[in-house]
Amino acid sequence: MRLSGAQIVMECLVREGVTTIFGYPGGAVLPLYHVMPDYPQLRHILVRHEQCAAHMADGYARVKGDVGVCIGTSGPGATNLVTGLCNAQMDSVPMIAITGQVARHFIGRDAFQECDITGVTLPIVKHNYLVRSAADLALTFAEAFYLARSGRPGVVHIDIPKDVQLELAEFSYPVPVSLPWYEPKLEGDPQAVKRAAKLINEAKRPVIIAGHGVILSRAYEELRELAEKAQIPVVNTLLGISSFPGTHPLFMGMMGMHGMAWVNFAMGEADVIIGIGNRWDDRALGRFVDFAPQAKLVHIDIDPAETDKNVKIAVPITGDAKRVLRQLLPQIAVQQHPEWLARLEQLKREHPSLEIPNTGRLMPQHVARALYEVTNGEAYIATGVGQHQMWQAQFFWYDHPNRLITSGGLGTMGFALPAAMGAKLAEPDAMVWAVEGDGGFQMTLQELATCVQENIPVKVAVVDNGYLGMVRQWQELFHDNRYSQVRMIGPDYVKLAEAYGIAGFRTDRADEVEDLLRAAMKADGPALVHFLVEAEENCYPMVPPGASLAETIKDPRFERSLAGV
Repeated sequence: MRLSGAQIVMECLVREGVTTIFGYPGGAVLPLYHVMPDYPQLRHILVRHEQCAAHMADGYARVKGDVGVCIGTSGPGATNLVTGLCNAQMDSVPMIAITGQVARHFIGRDAFQECDITGVTLPIVKHNYLVRSAADLALTFAEAFYLARSGRPGVVHIDIPKDVQLELAEFSYPVPVSLPWYEPKLEGDPQAVKRAAKLINEAKRPVIIAGHGVILSRAYEELRELAEKAQIPVVNTLLGISSFPGTHPLFMGMMGMHGMAWVNFAMGEADVIIGIGNRWDDRALGRFVDFAPQAKLVHIDIDPAETDKNVKIAVPITGDAKRVLRQLLPQIAVQQHPEWLARLEQLKREHPSLEIPNTGRLMPQHVARALYEVTNGEAYIATGVGQHQMWQAQFFWYDHPNRLITSGGLGTMGFALPAAMGAKLAEPDAMVWAVEGDGGFQMTLQELATCVQENIPVKVAVVDNGYLGMVRQWQELFHDNRYSQVRMIGPDYVKLAEAYGIAGFRTDRADEVEDLLRAAMKADGPALVHFLVEAEENCYPMVPPGASLAETIKDPRFERSLAGV
């Protein structure tokens, strides 16, 4: 079958099971858009900015559990994708990014809208291709999807010159794909698994750190069985939240810079820590040299590059989390750790971390807690980055798996709305909320138009404190309270919502939060709730930058109350 390069691209997407594409047309991808109407099984979402196309594909992939696809033209269209690609790669999200390129004879001649986008993206993707012949497209796409999905998931970028899209070639889709140079290890080494089981069985004060890898491998049941069988408390990294039920008796909460104080202090007393699908990063561990000084570390991860990268691992096991846990479970003894669990309960009492100050004003924590109440904890929550993100991680109990969609590694402001849109398209019947700060929302709010045009009924909570809140907090605590360029004035968000033709609500009262959230959920189509919250509320607990977990700062208001003041 002889097809144009553009037709071959569409055929490849159909064969890989793609149903939704996020993109923005331009000169170098016009051949793709020309043939797109001939493939009605492919729904294209017309975004307002290419970065948001990548974020939508990211949110879609996380919820769907499969590859997200985004498209941009050459030059600025391609470079606009870069932040979204880096975000997805750092969080191990499977994605295919397709960009147009100038015609082959123009490459390297500074042609209009030319950019060496393969050179730009090389450090921030799992793999990339510059396709120089239409005859190579089918194999390229087959390899790309295989690479994006397998092993540690990630982003694969495919750059296609415009004349390659027009060139004719014979089409046949290669199945299966064989890449001898790429063979991810899925099963753990039996001897390493045996050593890990011995450490766990001998532990007196064990802790499990459940990271994003548990979600990516869908190892929820195996994680729960391990925790319950050996009575091991579970903590989450930020990206690992919703891998273990938030109201389970063995769940301790999030660790790290804004994790629970009792969790951070417990790490200093643990004797064995089992990390599953986590990357031992600085925001979770604090100062590496002081992390868990009494503990031996077991690490289960599909990427061997994560072993010994930041901390010394006693027993590394390379493999898929779900498969390795299945190997490990039969070797784990049924155990109880009453003294350890009692000690953890004591730490919770001594270091309360989930108190909401009673100031008589609307606190940002109220929004996160109310969202849990009105959605029964069943909603997908997509967040931006900053204080609201941390409060959403702290005060919403994620009882259902894979419910928090957030930017972890890159920390990308503006992620919430486009990621929520992608999540909603992946699960149309689910309730999806975008929770964003006023700073981040102003970076991507133009996608409200996409919500309307494409009928994507996400609900948006704008947590507005009038500042770049997390930056302001750092300036207050670590830069002599000298505020510099953090005061943020935004538009009238209710009028903005109405301008886009969607329902808008506003409150600055705690007693109205739940009612307005319910009103937004009942609204037909997308809706926005503007929460005017306490301007200078800080997010606690907090580990100062460069400090150890043992140096966690707690909310001074509750420290005083504990002291009887």
